[in-house]
Amino acid sequence: MLHHSIHHCKQCGTAVVYRLPDDGDAKERAVCPSCGLVHYENPLNVVGTVPHFGDKVLLCKRNIEPRKGKWTLPAGFMELNETTSEGAARETVEEAGAEFEMEGLFSLINVVRVGQVHVFYRAKLLSDQFNPGPETMEAQLFSEQDIPWDEIAFRTVKETLDRYFADRRAGQFGIHTLDIA
Repeated sequence: MLHHSIHHCKQCGTAVVYRLPDDGDAKERAVCPSCGLVHYENPLNVVGTVPHFGDKVLLCKRNIEPRKGKWTLPAGFMELNETTSEGAARETVEEAGAEFEMEGLFSLINVVRVGQVHVFYRAKLLSDQFNPGPETMEAQLFSEQDIPWDEIAFRTVKETLDRYFADRRAGQFGIHTLDIA
């Protein structure tokens, strides 16, 4: 169960109450008792890439919490006024400093417990030189057998990598959806 994250009305600043809105909505919402504004809480989108170069993928060692020092695919929260693929490309530039061409959608993973949807695209690296930003300690290419599986930061990244290498062996990339409870 998600904890209530809205405490004050964004319109007038009054402390909100969680109740059923008057509009017939069947879900408890943050409602301002002063001005009546109903606040909706929606999942956040995390967007990223599976950057590949030959038989290797690019991983970034995190320089920020959570999971500082663990390896991840370049990814982060989607911003307003960008598409999922634009956000994934932006995060790949920011975190890895990589040169690449965006390819197709690869995985869409619902992480219901934390209210997130993770979306990864394949990205073909044009160079094996990287210039990682401040959120990344190190950006490195790994072949499947060299991936530090026990040091992967997030389950969504491990699930995406598992499917990437399985598809690579099969010679065909699909689109993978899954739910992590």
